[in-house]
Amino acid sequence: MLVRRLGRVDYQPTWQAMQTFTASRKPDTPDELWQVEHPPVYTVGIAGREEHLPAAASTIPVVRIDRGGQITYHGPGQVVLYTLLDLNRLGLGVRAFVRMLERAVIDLLARHGVEAEGRIDAPGVYVEGAKIAALGLRIRHGRCYHGLSLNVDMDLSPFGLIDPCGYRGLPVTQLRDLGIQTSIETVADELTGIVTEHLANTKAAAS
Repeated sequence: MLVRRLGRVDYQPTWQAMQTFTASRKPDTPDELWQVEHPPVYTVGIAGREEHLPAAASTIPVVRIDRGGQITYHGPGQVVLYTLLDLNRLGLGVRAFVRMLERAVIDLLARHGVEAEGRIDAPGVYVEGAKIAALGLRIRHGRCYHGLSLNVDMDLSPFGLIDPCGYRGLPVTQLRDLGIQTSIETVADELTGIVTEHLANTKAAAS
């Protein structure tokens, strides 16, 4: 497993790099996790509908992409972890992988004394009904890209112009508002470590 800390990078070239990596990988290509932040951007998945897009004039670009799900927002102060994995090789189904990513965020929050949960009907992680982490994946021939985002210390107001993940009025929250004052770099490394641990346990159980 290779971990790449890419810093703050534009969305579109990063998405294209994920596509290129996935299309060119071989059966023995190591899996990778990419830690990034993005400048402000709305991304719209393949299920995205016009009525969920920004409800007022906004200078934030809207990019239609190939992941599942609907619309979300990325911006500075949010950890984005891209999971470029061969799920077939790991013996992971898509639903099990989604639940594993949710569990990683739930475990991270638990370490900081915050109780969170996933929802079967709306993938992601929630604290008292407010969404703190979003998930969206693309699977091609058993190989995965895109991943998850976790709100750490950011301007949440752009979420108010959209229906986050297609849910009108869905509240969002972040670590800072829950009293967790950890730097985004530390959170990114902690989340990556938990995801890596879960993947190692899955691989060990399958062997």
